[in-house]
Amino acid sequence: MFLTLLVCGLVVVLVAAGLFVFGLRRRLIQRSGGTFDCSLRWNAPPRGDAGGKGWIYGVARYNGDRVAWFRVFSYSPRPRRLLERSEIEVTDRRLPEGEEELALLSDAVVLGCLHRGTRLELAMSEDALTGFLAWLEAAPPGQRVNVA
Repeated sequence: MFLTLLVCGLVVVLVAAGLFVFGLRRRLIQRSGGTFDCSLRWNAPPRGDAGGKGWIYGVARYNGDRVAWFRVFSYSPRPRRLLERSEIEVTDRRLPEGEEELALLSDAVVLGCLHRGTRLELAMSEDALTGFLAWLEAAPPGQRVNVA
C-alpha cells in the first residue's frame, strides 16, 4: 500500500515538474517581447494540394533581422527555425481551407512564403500578420523586400 502511494506521489510530482518547466520555457521565450502565435508548415505542398497535414503550432519571436520560431510542445530552449528578413519572399495570402480550419487557430490567415528556395506557410492572426508584414517592409535601405 505504501509503495503504491509513493509511486503515485512520484508520478504526480514528475508531471507537475514537467508542466512547470513547460510553462517556464514559454515565459522565457516571451520575456524579451515581440512574440506572436504562429503555426508553420515547412516544405508546404503547392497551393491547391494543401489539406490540413503538416502544420506545427508554435510561437515566433522577432530578433533583429530574424524571426525565431519555436515549437509550442517542446522543452528545447532553442528555436526550431530561424527566418532571415532578407531571405523571406511572400508569395500569397489566403484563408484556411478544408481540414486546415481544424488544424489552425480560428482566426488564422495563411501566408505563403519562400525562404531560401523552400516553400513554407505561416498561419497567424490578422493582427500578427499586420505586424509581420510591417516588420518585413521595415528592412534597412538596400535590402530587397518582396511582400505580396
